[in-house]
Amino acid sequence: MSTIITSPINVLAISGGIGGAKLALGLDRILAEDKLAVLCNTGDDFEHLGLHISPDVDTVMYTLAGIANPETGWGREGETWSFMRSLEALGGETWFQLGDKDLAIHVERTRRLRHGEALTSIVADFALRLGVQARLLPMSDQPVRTMVKTDEGTLPFQRYFVERRCVPSVQGFSFDGVDEAHPPDGLTQLLQSNHLEAIIICPSNPFVSIDPILAVPGMREALSASPVPVVAVSPIIGGKAVKGPTAKMMIELGMPTTSKAVAEHYHGLLSGFVLDESDADQVKSFDLPCLVTPTLMNSEADKRRLASEVLDFARDLAT
Repeated sequence: MSTIITSPINVLAISGGIGGAKLALGLDRILAEDKLAVLCNTGDDFEHLGLHISPDVDTVMYTLAGIANPETGWGREGETWSFMRSLEALGGETWFQLGDKDLAIHVERTRRLRHGEALTSIVADFALRLGVQARLLPMSDQPVRTMVKTDEGTLPFQRYFVERRCVPSVQGFSFDGVDEAHPPDGLTQLLQSNHLEAIIICPSNPFVSIDPILAVPGMREALSASPVPVVAVSPIIGGKAVKGPTAKMMIELGMPTTSKAVAEHYHGLLSGFVLDESDADQVKSFDLPCLVTPTLMNSEADKRRLASEVLDFARDLAT
């Protein structure tokens, strides 16, 4: 199998959906063309209405292509919903919304997967056609499915997240199929490349966005063995998550809702950690270098600034 990575990469970002995509966009905008790769979570992929849905991959792809819905952060701008209205009239499942433009991605991805093409290849082609310069890498070509253990039983992630709106209390997580998964082609070479400067774990949910990636056999070891700094950006600001159920999950798992707890969750992997200025009082308890800076990203200028500061921090760690 030929590698999907065809040019030298300077930065590898590891990302889930909306929060991670924001920092990935900042990195993409400050780096030279073709110098960013984004390793995307596929643990929340699922089969719905006969289609293969890849929410985090698509969110990153739409964001970098400049066509994401600016209000939701997911889905496409200018979306229409004729398909969903017609489906509802037929009594079909409508708990997971698929816009008409978005639907085209799912239909074509499913068709190509059924013809034996690897997900990595499909994503690379879609990204190219949508004008994305960064290399988008699904965490594995083999299916991995995040399962959420709750007080209502074990639920597939999208059933917990979308259908049940994160209401059930979380007790733990598992990743079905992960034992048969392996990292995407070319990633090992990228991690050992002389061109790589930094690995950035974006401010994504540690449990359901980053852990599925790290659970792929050989992934954590390959990241740790890379000679470049690994820096994580906290998804927690002032004891709260900007978006999503990260803080709720931490409480239900008996963890403090702090940036320090997030850093400890990545124990043994990090060279440095980035936390918001509102959490500056936690720095003295860290046993690794920290960057304290505003981490809330509301505008593209915010994304560029944070990306620049994180990258400079990683470069300083390397020297």
